[in-house]
Parts: sequence; C-alpha cells; structure tokens
Amino acid sequence: MPAKQKQPVYVLGVGMTKFIKPRGKVDYTELGFEAGVKAMLDAKINYDDVEQGIACYCYGDSTCGQRVFYQFGMTQIPIMNVNNNCSTGSTGLHSARNTIAYGGADCILVVGFEKMMRGSLQTFFNDRENPVGTSAKLMGETRGHTKAPAAAQMFGNAGKEYMEKYGATLEDFAEIARINHKHSVHNPYSQFQDVYTLEQVMKSPMIHEPLTKLQCCPTSDGGAAAVLVSQDFLDARPHLKGQAILIAGQCMATDSPNLFSRSAIDLIGYDMTKRAAEVALKEARVSPDDVQVVELHDCFSANEMVTIDALGLCPPGKAHEMVRRGDITYGDEKKGRVVVNPSGGLISKGHPLGATGLAQCAELVWHLRGWANNRAAPHTRYALQQNLGLGGAAVVTVYARPNRGEEAPKVDSATVAKENGLGYNPAVEAKGFTAEQCKSVLSREKTSAWALQDTEKKVEARF
Repeated sequence: MPAKQKQPVYVLGVGMTKFIKPRGKVDYTELGFEAGVKAMLDAKINYDDVEQGIACYCYGDSTCGQRVFYQFGMTQIPIMNVNNNCSTGSTGLHSARNTIAYGGADCILVVGFEKMMRGSLQTFFNDRENPVGTSAKLMGETRGHTKAPAAAQMFGNAGKEYMEKYGATLEDFAEIARINHKHSVHNPYSQFQDVYTLEQVMKSPMIHEPLTKLQCCPTSDGGAAAVLVSQDFLDARPHLKGQAILIAGQCMATDSPNLFSRSAIDLIGYDMTKRAAEVALKEARVSPDDVQVVELHDCFSANEMVTIDALGLCPPGKAHEMVRRGDITYGDEKKGRVVVNPSGGLISKGHPLGATGLAQCAELVWHLRGWANNRAAPHTRYALQQNLGLGGAAVVTVYARPNRGEEAPKVDSATVAKENGLGYNPAVEAKGFTAEQCKSVLSREKTSAWALQDTEKKVEARF
C-alpha cells in the first residue's frame, strides 16, 4: 500500500466546451485549447505556473496532448497522454492528484478532449486481441449476442439481471433516463436539452432490452479541463482560497476475478466501482449518506441503476426502489435524498470519452462553489464522482469545500461574473473568452505562433 497522502490537493480551476454531435466540424486542437484556457482563466493562473500537463483522449494518434498543450506555450514541462477507455479523464485527475499529493508538483493542468466518429463505438484494430474480448466471449456464453451495439448489449444484460434478481422493471430504467433528460435543461453545456415523458422514453426505439434509444448516451465531441494545485500553491495565493475545492478522497480500482463470475452485473465492473467507492469514502471520512450531489457514469440507464447500488447510495438490490421514491432528483424533505447527474449525465450531456471525467469534475466544483445556482441541490456539503471504463478502470472521487463539511454558499450569477472577471457565470452560461483574456493565460515568454496556428481565432469565432 502507498504511504498516506502527504498533503491536500485542490481543484482550483475548471473549464469545458459545449458537448456537440460528432460532425467533424471542430478539431481536437480547438476543443482542448478552449477547455484549457477556460480552466486557467478560472484558476487565475498563467501557463508558466503549470509544472506538468496531462492530456486525456482515446481516439487520436500518439502525442495529441503535446499538440494541444504546445498551443498554451512550449515551456518544456512533462506532458503525458492518458488512454483508459471511458474513464480516461478521471484517470488523468487521479494521476495529477497523486503526483501533487506526494510532492511531485504544485500545479498540474489536466485537459481531456475527444473528436469521435458518428454512431456507436467502434473497434479500429482488427489484427490483434480486443482488450475486452474475454468479456465479450463470456457474454456470448452466458447471454448470447444480438445485432445491437456491443456496449448496449453488455450494459443492457446487466439491467436484465438486475430485473431478474431484484425486481426492477422496464419503467424503472426509463425513469432514470427521464430524470436525466429533465436535468439537462439547466446545463448549458449539454448536447441535448430535451424533456421527455416516461412514455416517450419507453416507446423510443428498443436498442437492447431494457434499453431504448433515449436511455443510451450519444457519441460526442467536446473538451474539459481542470487545474489541480497543492496546499503550498494555494497558501501562496490566499485570495484564491474561496474558489478552491478539496479532493477529500479518491480511488482508482481495476477488476477483480469477479469480473468473470458469469454475472452480467459483474461483467460491467460492479466490483471495481464498489471497491473504489469504499476506499474514496473512507479516505474522505464520510459515508454515502453524507453526499448530496453525485455525477456518475450513466452511459446507459442500466449502468446508473447498478452504480447507485455499487456506490452504497442504497442497500444492496434496492436501487430501483430509490428511483421509484424520487430519491435521485430534486424534491422536498421526504424526497430527493441525493441529486444524481444534475448535469443531465452522459445520457443527455454527451460522452466525449477523454473529456467526460473532467466534465463531471467541473460540474461538482461548480456545485460546491455555489455557482450552479440554477440546479443546486439543497445543503450541499459533499459531492461524489464515479467514472467507469470497461477493460477496466473505475475512479471515484469525493469533493468538499476546504473546511470539510462546510455547506456550499448560495451565489448569484452577477456576483460570480464580477469575482471571476469573465463577465458571466460559466456554470450557467456556456460562453467563451476574449483575445485579451486568452493572452493573459498563455506563456509570457515561451509561446510559438507556429504551434498555435489559427486555433485561437477559430475558437473565438465560435463565441
């Protein structure tokens, strides 16, 4: 086991692009640049303060990270490229947090971006073993194969098993999607912001029972970023302490032998999410009952159902009962125990793989600052993030204000706009930055116009 964390680590700045349909109109260089500039503006730092860069993406050639980061400056810092399936963004967060906690750096910029193909996820390398081929083989032996996309089959089968073992119904899964679509209306970065009735969700085309089309996340283009800093870095800038959010607990776990137990629920990483949650919550010294806001990996409604269970938000096998009571959305004192996916989740917000974990981070940081005032959960003190990638890796992170247990304040957007200097509240408005603001965060002495090309102009033109 590693030594105890040496020092606290904070998220000082976050930023993201609007998630959009993958139409090939916006390149990854622009997505990463926009998200990174926004995160540095939010953190009120300059790229010269950054000691390491971590780039998170799944689809792209090697060193795409350098191509993105060189646009901020060519300061010769280490830049690492991370690819860990759908948990890529949170894997970058985990790496940055560990590096800072053990004294390897004081300020790290993590940028996630993805430019995806239309349609369901594809396999590009057919001349070698698929990394999840053993899981696919087991699925074939236990549940068979259909013509549906492979991921929908795998997660849909987990939903079927949850129905068989615990009594969940088709309506329960559809209700999860209905809630997420409803939440998305208040998230300006969401790819889709449409509200549907339960009947509309259930009557949309069936992909793989229990999953209809409106219960499946779309492929997306998008970017998101976070600036992580040490206690020393923050102490040297006391004027920034009011916006810093503490990573109170975090764990990345991989699969146990239970992956191949022949259970469809185990086959989608239930055990690694359960392990990561237990460790992260223990480090944060809180229980699931202490959490008010959750961003979890709802690539399909079935995975949200299983994950509610794995995170300990309900007793084992009772996630569907929690859904029926309205305990995963906003409500009065008798309902809405925890707000799950206030962003709209992957189902509505979209799922650009490398950016997803960082977008979840941004959402929860905004909640704990009190900036997400159009979708705030009451009395928010702790926020929980879960990001899952088959193959596999699960990252669970617990966030809190620096004074653990302190309730998030209520901040109006005019105050946010004044304090951050942007002129708007990025939690509730998906706007951009000016050329002057952009210049303020790029390296002052080690920039290259050749590296930047026309990216800045393209990004600013979209605003």
